[in-house]
Amino acid sequence: MSSLQGKTALVTGASQGIGRACAIALAHAGAKIALAARNEEKLNQVAAEITANGGTAKAFVLDIANEESIKSTAKAVQDHFGTVHILVNNAGITKDTLLLRMKRSDWDDVIATNLTGTFLLTQALIGPMLKARWGRIINISSVVGETGQAGQANYAASKAGLIGFTKSLARELASRNITANAVAPGYIETAMTAVLDEKQRTAMLTQVPLGRPGTEEDVAKAVRFLASDDASYITGHVLDVNGGMYMG
Repeated sequence: MSSLQGKTALVTGASQGIGRACAIALAHAGAKIALAARNEEKLNQVAAEITANGGTAKAFVLDIANEESIKSTAKAVQDHFGTVHILVNNAGITKDTLLLRMKRSDWDDVIATNLTGTFLLTQALIGPMLKARWGRIINISSVVGETGQAGQANYAASKAGLIGFTKSLARELASRNITANAVAPGYIETAMTAVLDEKQRTAMLTQVPLGRPGTEEDVAKAVRFLASDDASYITGHVLDVNGGMYMG
């Protein structure tokens, strides 16, 4: 795996789960890490872990559903680190319910966080990438953005939207040596899936040919690869990390 020495990566939703794993993996590859999420205490814990292992990391409080927070955080990160070379748009929420019961606020909150926030943060950081003529944008989608899922019309729409956004960015930015790719995790053991009971877990695993849930590190390794020079000729791609749950 090629080194990310000299690069700065911003990871959203970095306080726990997949975002934390991605931040640690990128730090191990040599990147300086800007950690962004709402929970400052947890962010500082991740920053301390990275620093203790010889890396460089700093926490930035970010509410990805708030445009002013996005703008101020983007500025603070760039003031501290300079150009952000690698952007991992991972922050996301769920508000699951059947369509007939879904409130407008359930729809709006998920779209604002998972899709609109990604658009705004990417827009806020793209200028220096264009000037540097090097960049990696990696958007964390989901298998349900490819397959749909009952009770998740809002979440699936937001994750499918990320795939279209990714492919459009890939076409717009390719001439400046900036790649844009998506990673679509399947059933990954995280705090978000920990709420499943044993019956739901068993039912989920029957859909996974490899017969096991994925780990946060499985996703982080895919992100680290796409951020590296080893993936320099890959753009507009959706990398499925799902144990065979969906084969597109």
